[in-house]
Amino acid sequence: MKFSMSFAATGLLDTRSKLRHSISVLASLGLMVSMGGGVAHAADSKFLIGIVELQLANPFFGKLQKAGVEQAKKHGLDVMTAEATVAGDSATQIAAVENMINRGAKGIVLDPANAFALVPIVKKARAAGIVVVTTNTSLDPATAADASFETDNLAAGTLIGQWAKATLGATPARVAMLDYDLSDKTAKARHDGFLKGYGLSDSSPEIAGTALTMGNVETGQASMENLLSAHPDINVLYTINEPAAQGAFLAIKKTKQKIVVTSIDGSCSGVHSVADGTIGATVMQFPSRMGEMAVDAVVKAVNGGEKPSGFTNTGTILITDQPVPGIDSKDSKWGLENCWGE
Repeated sequence: MKFSMSFAATGLLDTRSKLRHSISVLASLGLMVSMGGGVAHAADSKFLIGIVELQLANPFFGKLQKAGVEQAKKHGLDVMTAEATVAGDSATQIAAVENMINRGAKGIVLDPANAFALVPIVKKARAAGIVVVTTNTSLDPATAADASFETDNLAAGTLIGQWAKATLGATPARVAMLDYDLSDKTAKARHDGFLKGYGLSDSSPEIAGTALTMGNVETGQASMENLLSAHPDINVLYTINEPAAQGAFLAIKKTKQKIVVTSIDGSCSGVHSVADGTIGATVMQFPSRMGEMAVDAVVKAVNGGEKPSGFTNTGTILITDQPVPGIDSKDSKWGLENCWGE
């Protein structure tokens, strides 16, 4: 009986001791949480981020997504990705953002397929407390997202317009423009920038002709063949991107016409075209920088830092082996050291 009583008393003391220890640990944890200590920070530092891109077969978009995913993994985040497989495929992107909302994402990096169509779902995501930033192009209105990280495409177009005018010199201009759908914000900004840089407008008599392309080699070639057939005196060419310029060059080569060819993007393929003389000048943009900066901004905001806002210009550099006075540029050697894509 003494043994039993002694055992019971000892057990009671052990239980009380354990209880006091547990209360002490809980109190310490509570203090750490209330003071914003390590436990709360660790719980918040890892979260789900969504990255929604355009056609990944395009090396620009592929590079942008890859940079974003790698940056997210450096932060230790879980990542969901989605892709609009064709130009303007906003329906796929809307479904992807909806899925990310339902999965509890705390941040979304979006390259919108359509500036208007994505606005309602982005508003829904932000209403759910999700930080949403866009890359490459912004929504309309741009304030529908928290912030945008993109190339200043108006400035990019202005650069090649200025370069083309300086290169042609006193020769009267006969300009051809190979565009992409001008309802696309990026395409319109590049188009307008080129005209601004050259000192022209859409109604200027120097504009020999314009054509819409799909931003690829095939439609670039076909459109340029048609324009040269109607306007054999063309001597300046603006192109929406480097594949369109490369296609146009195939048409130009058949005529042996001397044409100042300009473009925008800065892919490795495009810079090679500058080096071999296919393209006179292109403007490089930096998709990796866009993806990295966008993810960093989301992480900072989700972890209690300042929320991103407004437009962040991720930079442009004119690439040419035919520099002109007064316009900053880099040569194709520098371009090949800093380009993106294959």
